[in-house]
Amino acid sequence: MKKDSKIYIAGHKGMVGSAILRKLKSEGYTNIITREKKELDLRDSLSVNEFFSSESPEYVFLAAAKVGGILANNNYKADFIYDNLMIQSNIVKSSQVFGVKKLLFLGSSCIYPKMAPQPLKEEYLLSGKLEETNDAYAIAKIAGIKMCQSFNQQYRTNFISVMPTNLYGPGDNYDLNNSHVLPALISKFHTAKIENKSEVVCWGTGMALREFLYVDDLAEACLFLMNNYNDSEIVNIGSGKDISIKDLALTISDIVGFKGEVKFDTTKPDGTPRKLLDTSKLTNLGWKYSTELEDGIKMTYQNYIF
Repeated sequence: MKKDSKIYIAGHKGMVGSAILRKLKSEGYTNIITREKKELDLRDSLSVNEFFSSESPEYVFLAAAKVGGILANNNYKADFIYDNLMIQSNIVKSSQVFGVKKLLFLGSSCIYPKMAPQPLKEEYLLSGKLEETNDAYAIAKIAGIKMCQSFNQQYRTNFISVMPTNLYGPGDNYDLNNSHVLPALISKFHTAKIENKSEVVCWGTGMALREFLYVDDLAEACLFLMNNYNDSEIVNIGSGKDISIKDLALTISDIVGFKGEVKFDTTKPDGTPRKLLDTSKLTNLGWKYSTELEDGIKMTYQNYIF
């Protein structure tokens, strides 16, 4: 991409989209297009077509999506599969029709089978059964991957797909009803600290293992791939390191300054036992993360309280 290339970020108000926007601006890209949800409903194919027809973006970062944690994914499966299928289908099709030079589709590590070998390699896609609590969201994301690959094959487009691990950072969602584990824990421990509670109860056994990546590192990786990768095969983006939910909770408790006891409600689900991405493909392409987890949590907490 050139510095004055016309770039559309779908979902620029979300955590990922806003990080991509920050990164592009910091790197000197000057012709960035955005639309808020109230201005453009990405589920409406006519509106999306009209937008692409009038704006003619050259490059697209498809970061718009309906996202949430275990509770939201399990309780609102219809919304998750419908909204995500419509958003990505409309943008991918319009990108092809209106001659977008390159599109980057953001998937999710939840596309991989629940019991796949660890770490998760790109070729494990569709090799087994999905985690039941978020299978609707995962299937929508898998459909997005297959759309990009199919359009590349049939129309000779240049649509790439990346699979980020669990993300956190500025702009995250801290609502306990539909947030992911790391921001939910920050919110829980901060509230407990302010209210002088004696304990915080976390979901599950605490034994599940998760990998986390600071969202600004993801944005850097996306820009790197947009400028350096032109293949239909998916690319994992992560740190290549994981941590137990128990250790994560204790780390956040310490950073927040909560002095009480940390307990675990074993009647609540753990989700997938382990989810660690194999990031060797991306490393071999020439990119590696830079923000260590503890440093990233400290920055995220400062952003949360201010």
